[in-house]
Amino acid sequence: MCGIAGIIRFDDGKTDAAVVGAAAEMLSKRGPDDSGVWTEGGVGLGHRRLAILDVTQAGHQPMVSPDGRHVIVFNGEIYNFLALRRELAGTVDTWSSSSDTEVVLAAYAKWGHDCVSRFHGMFAFAIWDRWEKVLFAARDRMGVKPFYYHGSAAYFSFASRPRALFGLANLRRDIDEEALRLYLESGYVPAPYAIQKAVRKLPPAHYLLVDQKGVRLERYWDFRSIKPETSWNDRPEEELLDELDQLVCRSVQSRLISDVPLGAFLSGGIDSSLVAGIMTRVLSHRVKTFTIGFYEKDYDESRHAQNVAEYLGTDHHCETLRVDDLVGLLPDFQKEYDEPFFDSSAFPVMAVSRLARKHVTVSLSGDGGDELFGGYHYYQIAEKLRHFFRLPGFVRAGVASLVGTLPQHRFRLLSRALREPDASSAFAFSRSIAKDFGHVLHRDVVDRTKSMRQMFSEASAAFPADLHPGEQGMRLDALYTLPDDYLQKVDVASMLFSLESRDPLLDQDLVEWAMKLPLEWKLRGGTSKYLLRKLAYRYVPRQILDRPKQGFGVPIDLWLRGPLRSWAEERLHDKGLFSKLPLDQDVVLALWEMHSLGRRNVHPLLWAILMFLNFFDAYGSDAAA
Repeated sequence: MCGIAGIIRFDDGKTDAAVVGAAAEMLSKRGPDDSGVWTEGGVGLGHRRLAILDVTQAGHQPMVSPDGRHVIVFNGEIYNFLALRRELAGTVDTWSSSSDTEVVLAAYAKWGHDCVSRFHGMFAFAIWDRWEKVLFAARDRMGVKPFYYHGSAAYFSFASRPRALFGLANLRRDIDEEALRLYLESGYVPAPYAIQKAVRKLPPAHYLLVDQKGVRLERYWDFRSIKPETSWNDRPEEELLDELDQLVCRSVQSRLISDVPLGAFLSGGIDSSLVAGIMTRVLSHRVKTFTIGFYEKDYDESRHAQNVAEYLGTDHHCETLRVDDLVGLLPDFQKEYDEPFFDSSAFPVMAVSRLARKHVTVSLSGDGGDELFGGYHYYQIAEKLRHFFRLPGFVRAGVASLVGTLPQHRFRLLSRALREPDASSAFAFSRSIAKDFGHVLHRDVVDRTKSMRQMFSEASAAFPADLHPGEQGMRLDALYTLPDDYLQKVDVASMLFSLESRDPLLDQDLVEWAMKLPLEWKLRGGTSKYLLRKLAYRYVPRQILDRPKQGFGVPIDLWLRGPLRSWAEERLHDKGLFSKLPLDQDVVLALWEMHSLGRRNVHPLLWAILMFLNFFDAYGSDAAA
């Protein structure tokens, strides 16, 4: 796990090694063990290393191929690098290290762009071809590792985080209105957008090629069009369980390769318990597991994690905090999430990463299980509405109006969802943090930008035609919410403490298998994650695992009425700040009044607005920079 940065100039200018080194230094927490800079003419590559495989200087980066042709900066892990190394044995005379980075270089030399299709892992890397004057860069299939870039006629630059990108060159910081709208509706900025016009994000499962002619993007892997295998509905449950067990075990085992200590996050839920359970069976030593507990019972999962840990016999570590203690992490949150980011569950993830790093350098997680196997209640709702969206439009409109007359506010939200034109649009509404609050952007900006609903609807066009709404929701989350919210959250939070997080449930073989698994094996009789849950029971008894889904939440609603109230009011009443932005301050203040007086909880949208204001104050303008 590392931080990477680089610049390729297409004019006659020279790249300053000190500038590249300073940009890489901004990523030092991602890689505290080593640093390196390579420059030649207008090209500069920088690297910060967190040493996991081959912790000697043989794994130093930037790394140059034996023939001197290729130079690489690499972030991530290739879990099948030993198998690839054996496959490449005939093309490499002598290996100079035991690192996966050297294997990536050799794979590119042999297979070119197609090398990425052979990699099992999480990665973002760039390879400069000194002979052909071409840069090749790629990002892993599910978007675990980040890759930001800027492309212009004069130069191309890239980095693991936006702040390092701005450290490489004096980019304009104009806000991208499209990205801002999507952020205020979803709580994250989806790839390929970034919050500033000058910056883009390389989408998951894509590579790019850069030369003097420009930037060309290609998708190298795609789960969107995989059809569920309806014949699997007739297969015996135990047969499917054995198949799934083999896939998950193989994925977990491949992610245990490390030259430094490793452990696992453990919440006591289905996904993390399954991963920890498999680890305890395949490792010869006690597995170290980590969780955060809270004195406030409404937010505390630690007792569930403790029960699982006791059953599995792990070396369990728990730090108990008061929920308000997490407010102390706000300065780190604002600095490290250097593009607007709304997800407040980052606070406990930061806390558990801080705890884990005291004992290990690598920690496995259960991320991805919900999106692949149907863990969120949104999917159940989408599936229940499946038949409704087959009704004629006038019938749907009548039902929506009738539902809207019911007294509780949730029925008014349901009425609004029922008025959407199709299932993907209704899912976008249910996923949105803006809900029915109305637009906080200026009207002219709304008129010329695309909504989250449109984005989801366009993405759904690539899905199989007869895909169930619940399955559509899972794929939309896997495309957008997972990489740009959940995986970014864990990547930044863990890297803050120089901890590598690995995601065995996101192995490509497992993802493809999950896409083929019919919905009936995911949602059944009101039970979410049916088959994955049954697999977890093989490792941890049902009576320990079965409980309502809780999540890693914090009381943002109460914080905004309590310890953060004066800070929020100061921000939201700052006329000078709002004058620079396409936000309607009167609408925002009306939402603040609604929330602060307790008439309705508006904290998701208000928190997103506050995080954007904080971002703009710190990073969003030339004056702030």
